[in-house]
Amino acid sequence: MINKRTLGGIASAVLMLLAWQPLSAGSMRCGSQLIQDGGRSGPGKYEVLKKCGEPAFRQGNTWVYDSGSNRRKVLIFDDSGSLNSIRDAGN
Repeated sequence: MINKRTLGGIASAVLMLLAWQPLSAGSMRCGSQLIQDGGRSGPGKYEVLKKCGEPAFRQGNTWVYDSGSNRRKVLIFDDSGSLNSIRDAGN
C-alpha cells in the first residue's frame, strides 16, 4: 500500500515533468503570457504586440521573435491580422 508521503512525492514528480515539457510549435511564451496560434480565432497583431513587444524582425505578415539560446519563433498572420501559426525557426 502506498502511503500519503510517497503518493505526494509521485504527484510532485509528475507535475515537475509536465511543467518541463516544451511548448508546442504552435505557441510561445512572452514573459508570463502564453500566445497560441489559432487561425481566425487566434490573437491579432495588436494583442501579440501588447504581450510580447516589438519583434526582432518584421516583414509584412511574418514576424520573428528571439526566444533565447539562439532560437527564434516565426509568427505568421493572415491578411485580417489574426495569428495563423507559430513555428520554431531553430538557430
